[in-house]
Parts: sequence; structure tokens; C-alpha cells
Amino acid sequence: MKNSSYLIILLALGLVFTSYKWISSGSSDSADPVPANVQSSTISDIMTRTSVRAYSDRDISENTMDTLLHAAMAAPSAANKQPWRIVVINDKKILDTIGERFSSMTMAKQARRAVVMCGDTTVTLPGLGTEYWIQDVSAATENLLIAAHAMGLGAVWCGIYPMPERVSEFSELLKLPNHIIPMACVCLGYPAAETTPKDKWNPQHIRYNQWRRDYPREIR
Repeated sequence: MKNSSYLIILLALGLVFTSYKWISSGSSDSADPVPANVQSSTISDIMTRTSVRAYSDRDISENTMDTLLHAAMAAPSAANKQPWRIVVINDKKILDTIGERFSSMTMAKQARRAVVMCGDTTVTLPGLGTEYWIQDVSAATENLLIAAHAMGLGAVWCGIYPMPERVSEFSELLKLPNHIIPMACVCLGYPAAETTPKDKWNPQHIRYNQWRRDYPREIR
């Protein structure tokens, strides 16, 4: 009889322990719903992305372009205004013109596509908040770059805004209305050769809580 009682107690303790492990596992999964392989893939794409300025003759499909544009528009924006406006260039004459006019964009002549990321100043926040379009369009541009790298493409971000001459020339070339401001030209194509990303990690650029370096990193 005693042995049966001991056995029942042991079984009960085992059941409690198993239930605790199951609940702990479930709460951990709900707190971190993204699979580990997806997380590592995303981080890898961010860490290995680099500017690519030489492209092969391989064309970019429309499905691939649609995916890139969807990724760009998934970016955050202030008050969800979504001021990004995008001009996709697949006309060889326009690509050649960009490459000839701007010394920092000569790769446009070799690119299969260019994407000009613009901001619409009529849909931004009022007052000083108008300038948030720059951050919003920049976030969309970075999304585009990371998505391009993840899909095996090469891309390079070429600045337009705030250089007045560049803004004026791109506005004229693309027939942009006055309220649409070109911010960046992203040249796209499949890389002509392997590229090596730069290691930009520098802990000297980090502060915790206050600018002073002697401020404790962790508050206990």
C-alpha cells in the first residue's frame, strides 16, 4: 500500500514538472514568434549587404521588381503618412543620361533598372513635421536595398536630395511636379562579380544613457 502511495506521489510530481515545462515552452514561443532561421537570415542580409556598382547583363523580372517595391513600402512612416513616391526607370536612354550627367552615378549606364525614391510634400505632417518625409523615404530606400540583396541583386544608393542641382536635374529629367522631391536614385542589377561587405562595427560610436563615457553601462 505504501509503495502504491509513493508511486502516485511520484507520478503527480512528474505531471506537475511536465506541465511546467510545457507552459514555459509555450510562453517562450509566444514571446518570440519569429523562427530562428528567419531571424538569422534577416540579420545576415543586413550584415552582408553592400553597395554594388557593376552589373551583369541578366535582366530583372517584373515579379522581382514588384517584390522590391512591396518591401520598400513596408517601411515605417511618421503618422503613417507614407509620403514615398517611386519612379522606376527601365528606359535605357534615361539610364544612360543619368550615368552621363552625374559622375557618382556612372553605373546607371550598366544597371538594368533604377529606382528614384521621392517624397510627396503634400501628404506630410504640418510645420516642421514636413521634413519627416526625408526619414520616411530613407527608411523605404533601406528596405529596398536589403530586399534587393536578399533576392541576389546588387544595388547602390546614390544621393540626390539635398543637393539643389541634382534635385533640379532629376526633376526635369523625370518630369516631376513641384511637390515631388527626388531624394535618392537606387541603381539595380545582378552583380557582375562577388562583393565583400565592409565591417562598419565600431563600439566607440556607442553611448549608454548619457553622452559621458564614464556613465555606467548598466544601472543596477
